[in-house]
Amino acid sequence: MKTPIASIKTKAVLRVLYGDTDAMGQAYYGQYMRWFEAGRAEWFRHLGTSYRNLEEQGIFLPVIEAHCRYLRPAFYDDILEIETCFHFPAPARLRFDYVIHRQSPPELLAQGYTVHVCVNGERKPLKPPRWLRELLTPEGPLDPAAQEAPA
Repeated sequence: MKTPIASIKTKAVLRVLYGDTDAMGQAYYGQYMRWFEAGRAEWFRHLGTSYRNLEEQGIFLPVIEAHCRYLRPAFYDDILEIETCFHFPAPARLRFDYVIHRQSPPELLAQGYTVHVCVNGERKPLKPPRWLRELLTPEGPLDPAAQEAPA
């Protein structure tokens, strides 16, 4: 039996660079969105694809909503783990949830999510094509009506 996609959780590990910090010596709040992106990219790699591959297929996934709850600051040279998981909140929307931890001392730093919509090369919204839905949901589409949705 295949693992349902919603239960696939990936981890990306990165180190906070000096340039990631602000005048107070902690990671600038905007960096968390970049770290979410690193987690998302790793999630796609875990499935055997990449953003580059999606774009080569004419699919783009712009962010239409983002949220981050900052719990503790990250500092220069901290090693962070970004856990990422995915689900479809609606047939044409993709949502990634993130949890950022510091490795040492272990501490939860932030939680958040991004919501994406599929668009083509002309930036026109479209439902995820069948090959992408199948990639994202190995058990088959979660919404039976989405099975026959036009690409």
